[in-house]
Amino acid sequence: MTKSSEISGFYKLSTAERRRFVQEWAGLTDEEATAYEFPPGIDPGLFGRMIENVIGSFALPLGVATNFQVNGRDVLVPMAIEEPSVVAAASNSAKVARGTGGFRASTTLPVMIGQIQVVDVADPSGGRHRILDAKERLLKSANERDPMLVKFGGGARDLEVRIVPSPRGTMLVLHLLVDARDAGGMNAVNTMCEALAPQVAELAHGRVVLRIISNLAVYRLARATATFPAAKLATEHATGAEVVEAILDASTLAAVDPFRCATHNKGIMNGISAVVVATGNDSRAIESGAHTYAAFLAKDDGGVVKPLSTYEKNSEGDLVGTIELPIAVGLIGGATAVHPTAKANVKLLGVKHASELAEILASVGLAQNFGALRALATEGIQRGHMGLHARNIATTAGARPDEIDRVVERLIAEHAIRIDRAKEILEELRRGGAS
Repeated sequence: MTKSSEISGFYKLSTAERRRFVQEWAGLTDEEATAYEFPPGIDPGLFGRMIENVIGSFALPLGVATNFQVNGRDVLVPMAIEEPSVVAAASNSAKVARGTGGFRASTTLPVMIGQIQVVDVADPSGGRHRILDAKERLLKSANERDPMLVKFGGGARDLEVRIVPSPRGTMLVLHLLVDARDAGGMNAVNTMCEALAPQVAELAHGRVVLRIISNLAVYRLARATATFPAAKLATEHATGAEVVEAILDASTLAAVDPFRCATHNKGIMNGISAVVVATGNDSRAIESGAHTYAAFLAKDDGGVVKPLSTYEKNSEGDLVGTIELPIAVGLIGGATAVHPTAKANVKLLGVKHASELAEILASVGLAQNFGALRALATEGIQRGHMGLHARNIATTAGARPDEIDRVVERLIAEHAIRIDRAKEILEELRRGGAS
């Protein structure tokens, strides 16, 4: 019998009923279906208020990165991520930076961009001027939509109008610049843009299509810098000075080659996204903004994409790392305000303002990036991943708790961390043929 995913009234079912339906659909055993159960401390009704068609929850490992010092304050950093060695690399990098004062970070004002797209404009230059002439009226109208944001010092600050050629004709794109304060800004900005749309269409003598926030938050930047002493970078096979030079070589490739730059920036986001998820913020928006900003940085020099971090050698021969990227996170609204784990993690971080969270995020991104470059420039990235990855493979192969260590030892010694080899080793162990 052919199954259909067209299910009338699925959203009307209770969570338990939807779970039973999915279990029968997929042929899950009762044991397999327990994976959908809610963890202790979570109100099942909470998730149903956050998204649609809830059947359960998906748990990620939650670790804590240690050793961080940001702007003179010691911080424990919660990180939700499934990838091995990320938490350890960030912690180790932060330890290296502590000797020179840790991370120094800053942010710009939390200004978000709302876009209003206007098409079918006969005189784009004239339309642009008519909108700009009405700027004060438009800003006043926008701020009337969110008096609470204005009360706390935020609100619509300015607007820009761009003339954008396209295959479907020249468009006008209005940018409404909104100080979101300690919020991410999505709801406030979207509401303001929708409220202004009729006025903008009338001024431009055109038709409004899109009116929505942009995740390329070029006015809401976070920056961090740290010095990594060469003396602490020496390995068994290389001096600290040699490691510094190797990291400079590695980071330079990211500046000239988009294939390396994609992985370089991904390493940065390993750290940042893990904290964003742990605090209930929008990881997709942060990722999109960061990677688009990397392309935005390259637009004036003919490049394709740029690394979000840079490395230089100071006069003492130490390595100095810097990072800059848009980070639009909030502490008000969304999952951050309602998810109990996210709330606990925000309290663990000890942040009171979104800018403080953004500064920590930039610092973690730089730490994670440095850790990856250091590993690549010395022992290779696999060594750090090897142990945990081997344990995952052994578990997947069916190793019992008392067998895992022996399987892992063999996998690492043979440099064959593969599921097929893990199964073979298990068979040998169980036949009593292990050496």
